[in-house]
Amino acid sequence: MSKIAFFKELWGFLITRKKWWLLPIIIILFLLGLLIIFTETSAVAPFIYTLF
Repeated sequence: MSKIAFFKELWGFLITRKKWWLLPIIIILFLLGLLIIFTETSAVAPFIYTLF
């Protein structure tokens, strides 16, 4: 199963089941994942760690 197919299936699930409250949770988790990946691979990491 490709990544695009996974997101299509997830989007189809949200539309047919009317689970709109899951969308903000998914977005926040995605953004936190990007933040973790960004902090691991950059010189900005010490500055971001001081925020938490």
